[in-house]
Amino acid sequence: MGLLRLLRPRQWSKNVLVFAAPGAAGVLTEADSLGATLVALLAFCLAASGTYCLNDASDVEADRLHSTKRNRPVASGIVPVRLAQLLGVVLVASGVLVGFATGSWKLPALTAGYVVLTTSYTLVLKRIAVLDIATVAAGFVVRALAGAVATEVPISDWFLVVASFGSLFMVAGKRSAELDHGGDVAGQRAVLSQYSTQFLVYVRAVSSGVVLLAYTLFALEKADVGGGFVWFELSIVPFTLAILRYALRLDQGGGGAPEDIVLGDRVLQALGLVWSVVFALGVYRS
Repeated sequence: MGLLRLLRPRQWSKNVLVFAAPGAAGVLTEADSLGATLVALLAFCLAASGTYCLNDASDVEADRLHSTKRNRPVASGIVPVRLAQLLGVVLVASGVLVGFATGSWKLPALTAGYVVLTTSYTLVLKRIAVLDIATVAAGFVVRALAGAVATEVPISDWFLVVASFGSLFMVAGKRSAELDHGGDVAGQRAVLSQYSTQFLVYVRAVSSGVVLLAYTLFALEKADVGGGFVWFELSIVPFTLAILRYALRLDQGGGGAPEDIVLGDRVLQALGLVWSVVFALGVYRS
């Protein structure tokens, strides 16, 4: 049980972003593309769990000073530090190697890049304000790119903007929640002492505004290419409502863990479902 908790399987939900680019391109109905996307999903689940093991082993002393993180398997002593380090290396290597099943070096290279990014965050960047949230946001963008390189589908510039600023919006919300709840200033999240509530609200406002504009342009771009009924244009409505709903939850004090908001808010889930159906109709009926 301790080893399973160390892998943080709940966090694997973030890796569904690998389906974004091939889904938007309409290739998930093709067996080869679906298989390549599933390989990307597996690669990032393995690599992410590996980085969690290495991160917990690195932060064990700081975690023991934190009110909740001291209950993590390594910090509580359930899993030895050396075992966490060994498991982390094995999982990271497995994640990179699995990517070669796509028949290309691109997915392994991107997976390795993700590991370097997260390791840099653990060792240095998490202590530098602004760079810390940018690095975490970049991790989400890399996941979205992984699906594209695995299936070799072209990526829209607007898609990248939506992924980038959408990730920044979520990460700024996470930092806001941590700051509102006292943060970990005495422990490993010392960077919070460099932030103010006003600044993080500003980042959330800017990033959410860019996301809504970029998605609108992305949807209109898809409509110009695909033609047919106005499915892509209609998808703007549930997408906008979902962003506003998420912003509301952040304002109410949520956001410490984005996956908790998504998995715990039925209205947000319903909006996500409506958006998925409408966008899928645009992709497969145009």
